[in-house]
Amino acid sequence: MLDIFSLPTRSPKPRDVGVTHVMDKGLGLHQVEDLLSTSSEYIDILKLGWGTGYVTQNILEKIRVYREAGIPVCFGGTLLEVAILQKRFDAYRETARKAGITHVEISNGVIDMSMREKAGYIRELAKEFTVLSEVGSKDSEKIIPPYRWVELIQSDLDAGAWKVICEARESGTVGLYFGSGEARAGLIDEIVAKVDPADLIFESPQKSQQVFMVRKLGSEVNLGNIAHNEVIALETLRLGLRADTMAAFHDVEIWNKRRNAELQAELPRPERRSRGAARTPGRRKLKQVR
Repeated sequence: MLDIFSLPTRSPKPRDVGVTHVMDKGLGLHQVEDLLSTSSEYIDILKLGWGTGYVTQNILEKIRVYREAGIPVCFGGTLLEVAILQKRFDAYRETARKAGITHVEISNGVIDMSMREKAGYIRELAKEFTVLSEVGSKDSEKIIPPYRWVELIQSDLDAGAWKVICEARESGTVGLYFGSGEARAGLIDEIVAKVDPADLIFESPQKSQQVFMVRKLGSEVNLGNIAHNEVIALETLRLGLRADTMAAFHDVEIWNKRRNAELQAELPRPERRSRGAARTPGRRKLKQVR
């Protein structure tokens, strides 16, 4: 990698902050190998989205390849919700163990669980896995007030979750965001005022959402639901190597202020512009009327 610029400091792997949580929706082994050849240094957790970890034919081989690259793998939270719903929790845990899974995600985006019930599952899973919990509904009609977000997040952290994922879905149109994809800035402000952002992973699948979060919380913000083909692009946003965040990390404003006088000097002098305007056909016609 080139080492010629002064860039924002990024924590080395394994990272506790600046985490990039990537979604695999069914990549083939050759695609995984291509992804790792260019992006393994920037992927901190690989999530096998939804129930893809259950139906993918070569799943054990994929998990092995990711793990050999130093990237922990977790099943999507939906898979555990189905297991809980069908009273297959123990079978799920045994499957994860045998597959070499080290991280698990627990969510209640579809099935309802009390804080106490969810905390019980987190404590049980935390005995042998690194637990990521998820807060927020996948139903766009179900609005959770900010104070409730904070209560739910804190409950999961107290129960032993390593990080709490703030819901947005793959679409980025629920939870932290409006249906248009615009960030619920007030909600995010209230969450980070009460909870350390280092304990949170903000799902941000859309580029505009990633830009918003990096500008707001810096290059070391934890971001999730990142598409596999957006990993490199996100890293450039974190480092100010993309126009959208360049001014947040580099002295663009100072540079431009210094150049302002030079730019002004390149423009025609005011008196020349005035004379030029007096000679326009419109002005000559006006004089004739008078």
